[in-house]
Amino acid sequence: MPPTQNLPIQEYILVALTAAAVTFLLTGVVRRFAIRIGAIANPRARDVHVTPIPRMGGIGIFLGVAAAMGLAHQLPALSRGFDFSFDSLGVLLAAGVISLIGALDDRFELDAWTKLAGQVMCAGILVIFGVQWVSFWVPWGGGDGSFGQVLVLDKNQGALLTVVLVVVMVNAMNFVDGLDGLAGGLGFIAAAATCSFSLGLLDSSGGDVGAYPPALIAATLAGACLGFLPYNFQPAKIFMGDSGSMMIGLMLAGATTSASGRVPYPQFSGKDALALLSPLVVVAAVLFVPLLDLIMAVIRRTRRGESPFAADKMHLHHRLLEIGHSQRRAVLLIYLWAGLLAFGAVSVTLFDSAAVFWIVGFGFLLATLVSVIPRLRSRNRTA
Repeated sequence: MPPTQNLPIQEYILVALTAAAVTFLLTGVVRRFAIRIGAIANPRARDVHVTPIPRMGGIGIFLGVAAAMGLAHQLPALSRGFDFSFDSLGVLLAAGVISLIGALDDRFELDAWTKLAGQVMCAGILVIFGVQWVSFWVPWGGGDGSFGQVLVLDKNQGALLTVVLVVVMVNAMNFVDGLDGLAGGLGFIAAAATCSFSLGLLDSSGGDVGAYPPALIAATLAGACLGFLPYNFQPAKIFMGDSGSMMIGLMLAGATTSASGRVPYPQFSGKDALALLSPLVVVAAVLFVPLLDLIMAVIRRTRRGESPFAADKMHLHHRLLEIGHSQRRAVLLIYLWAGLLAFGAVSVTLFDSAAVFWIVGFGFLLATLVSVIPRLRSRNRTA
């Protein structure tokens, strides 16, 4: 595939800003539509909000993504990426389908198994369009003194790994959507980090237009999430609902899966283990907080003999509220943790590792201190 001379950074920024603007402009329309058809989130025992709030905001996010993708298709530089890969189109189609499924759930509350079937179907759409894991490096095996090896997956193995990754990411984002602005902010942070990582891959490939899709997918999602936040940050005027949280998870899975096929493994040596593992590291880091929340929820519920999909009020954001943080402070703290993990992992693959570890380590120390301050204050008062 032909390389380009310069990275189209300005075009990616324009696309992201377009996604943000269209999402911001259309979310108000979607809000009125949701109220008209009765897509309302009435307060439940596990909820934090106390008044009915419309949901289905994910439709506005998807429209922003679709508009930005349409613009990218018309831009001289980015349009070339559509000629060499169907990744962007596949992710856009799958995102549209899962947003529709989520919108139906926002209005009619579908059962968990129906949503799971829809998630698997949307993952299948990605696979049909060629968005699937092909290979990745592992730090074991190898021969002739080499460290590690690249595992090459056949179509069935790659498809299975892609489906599992999509389902896990979709449900992780769905589980973490419990405070105003939380899922939208995490989606923006994760997408921005993934876009940075993808631009690094694009640079290392010499500007190969075949490596455009992952950065485009992530840039459009980051912009759309940013455009939605003014409506969703506490106090929220509209919730994204499953139409938004599931779409964000799917697009993040699509972006990282698309990026995994662009890693130039032959350029790395054994000492570059983190760079070689970068697709998996970035996947784990950008969604560490929601994935941790998902795992803890599944363990907690199954130990009680309940369904893993049963709702409760013991998520990470609920625990931060119990400690004494306000809603806004709890959301900002989770932003801080997620940003440190996501951009820390990406920075290790792009910059000097030692410097990154020192900066991220200081950030973790600061985040830990800020997180426990309310509990320390309450202990001092009772002492």
